[in-house]
Amino acid sequence: MLDQIFRNMTPVVKNLLILNALFYLAQLMLPELMEGLALYPIGSNNFRPWQLATHFFMHSTGTIFHILFNMFAVVMFGTALERVWGAQKFLFYYFSTALGAAFLHSFVTYLRIKDLESVMDPQMVEYVKQNGSELLANYKNYTDPMMGQLNLMLNTPVLGASGAVFGILVAFGYLFPNTELMLLFPPIPVKAKYMVIAYIAVELYLGFQNNPHDNVAHFAHLGGALIGYLILLYWQKDNKTFY
Repeated sequence: MLDQIFRNMTPVVKNLLILNALFYLAQLMLPELMEGLALYPIGSNNFRPWQLATHFFMHSTGTIFHILFNMFAVVMFGTALERVWGAQKFLFYYFSTALGAAFLHSFVTYLRIKDLESVMDPQMVEYVKQNGSELLANYKNYTDPMMGQLNLMLNTPVLGASGAVFGILVAFGYLFPNTELMLLFPPIPVKAKYMVIAYIAVELYLGFQNNPHDNVAHFAHLGGALIGYLILLYWQKDNKTFY
């Protein structure tokens, strides 16, 4: 069955699957890749510009479900999109939504960091920037609430293809709005357009909760969805075929 699924994949989807698997194996063998390739906030000592283009090939090694869920979505929904658009158009869309996710997440995180720094002593801020990363590496953090929160915001990277996945989900719901998808819990069929709207609504709500203990980059998901939707509006302005 897996062999049949692999044979039926479109070329770009297949190569994305292989690339993500190779990066995942590299992470398992070289954990230090996380610091160089995952996306750290602008202002963090660990931020590097190239992380904008590498973070979506990285996935959490703490659980295999992170990469499995993302790649399952790429295979199931990305294949349909690549067949409609062709390889070049789909690849452009995938990278655009992934980068859009990175930019929106980085922008929102930057604003939150600046807002927190504005009510802190500048010496405390500088101390966190210089020493916080090493503290977290030893599974510790500051007891002062603001210093601890700033440290987490500055030195917690975002990684994964979820931003591009949300872009893919938006495109699938846009092009195939009435296609019924079977949910796992509860096991009922739902039209693609309703599933996508529900996902976006949940991400929007959770994103504005600004929970410091939430390890999900909600605005990265929303960024991928937003850029994807804008691209779709431009591409579909003269073509209104839906399935």
